[in-house]
Amino acid sequence: MLQAGLFHTLTVIDQQPQGMYLDDGFAGKVLLPNRQVPEGTVIGDSLTVFVYLDSEDRIIATLQRPRIQLKQAACLEAVDINNTGAFLDWGLPKDLFVPFAEQQQRMEQGKSYVVYLTEDNTGRLIGSAKLNRFIKDQAIANTIYNKDAEPPLKTGDAVKLLIAQRTDLGYKAIINHQWWGLLHNDDIRTAVRIGMKLDGFVRKVREDGKVDLSLERIGHHRADGLAERIMKKLQDKGGVLHLSDSSPADLIEMHFGTSKRAFKMAIGKLYKERRILIEPDSIRINGDGTAIAVPASQRKHHKPRPVQQKAAVQSQPDTDKPRQHVPLAPQPQVDHDSASKEPVTEAHAPKAPPVKKVFHSNRKPRASTMKLKKD
Repeated sequence: MLQAGLFHTLTVIDQQPQGMYLDDGFAGKVLLPNRQVPEGTVIGDSLTVFVYLDSEDRIIATLQRPRIQLKQAACLEAVDINNTGAFLDWGLPKDLFVPFAEQQQRMEQGKSYVVYLTEDNTGRLIGSAKLNRFIKDQAIANTIYNKDAEPPLKTGDAVKLLIAQRTDLGYKAIINHQWWGLLHNDDIRTAVRIGMKLDGFVRKVREDGKVDLSLERIGHHRADGLAERIMKKLQDKGGVLHLSDSSPADLIEMHFGTSKRAFKMAIGKLYKERRILIEPDSIRINGDGTAIAVPASQRKHHKPRPVQQKAAVQSQPDTDKPRQHVPLAPQPQVDHDSASKEPVTEAHAPKAPPVKKVFHSNRKPRASTMKLKKD
């Protein structure tokens, strides 16, 4: 059975003066009006259409793409107000009806509101501004029937966001039309307004299931897209950009809308790939692709290790390798009688005991100083 508010792929089964009829797959048919039929369409063709109810609550198909589908949220403009509710423009000939009972506050003509597309108790499509009835506040897996169920959202996941509300901490956004998430003020470095659709990322899923959001990738992955943006700006500026890792954070945010830490990660990635040169106050494209020569002012000077320390390190046995038995070379026999007659050289001479140094005080003894009697 066809579900109003969704897209369906149907087959053309009949042509009449008012339009073409499409097979709904359940021994029924739905009308596609003549003004919607593509040129050259014949019986047997398949068409992807959106199904909804017309002004007389009859099911009808259209090739137009609405701004919202069933169980989705969108920001729509109110085009008319009457004594029963508001009518919002959702991209179809029949406007979307929002009853007064489904309004968070009385809607005004010409203003835009975030609404959720649902059905009333008669099956008609309506909009609702009471989002908390449909959007979950916690992204927690349902473990009642499946104990091994994974959480629906994890840190670093790419998500679709719809900015819905302004709070003291930041902006509340609807994640994938299902969950609430919070975009903190400290993580916003671009213009954000209610109704915007953005690509975002899950910064953190808290223990209570609430989600913190970010407009940048998490960890080192966020340097990939920013690195390409930096390369494009370098090419537009003739290969030189007067920004570096020592530039002020406000200047970096003004050019790229990102934090200084993310900028440093991105240029570090480009530097390792031998695509740019980093100078004290600028970066430039490394045109020949050869190894980058680091300026002398940026080199780090390290003290050389002592020779004895290197030798000691080299003489340590490698514990990872198994020891091999090496036969000892035969030792020459020594004539002790002749050896005893050899003259004693300076190298073999016994060392004299060290001379004990005695320190004398130049201080003159006072009258009150006691003198020791000599024996």
